[in-house]
Amino acid sequence: MTKYLFTGTYSVDGAKGLVKDGGTKRRAVIEKMVGELGGTVEAFYFAFGEHDVFVIVDLPDNETAAAIALTVAASGSVGIDTTVLLTPEEIDASGKKSVNYKPPGS
Repeated sequence: MTKYLFTGTYSVDGAKGLVKDGGTKRRAVIEKMVGELGGTVEAFYFAFGEHDVFVIVDLPDNETAAAIALTVAASGSVGIDTTVLLTPEEIDASGKKSVNYKPPGS
């Protein structure tokens, strides 16, 4: 499984829906959606600032993450950003891979 961070910013209509239905119902909806796609929700938080919601999930693959992002964005209620998260062990392994790269202009 791959871990993803979804950050969301509610539209006016999305914020109205959140106020009407509440935060725990929104979390339950997201947990159900992710579960039906073979994943799990690790963390779900609302926040002040640039983004209104932060969700960390484990998903089977990039296609599943893209399907979620596209579906949520198409609703018009939430602007969504998706970030693939890497473990420290994955960074260790990536540092051991040889990459033949030539910077521009060199």
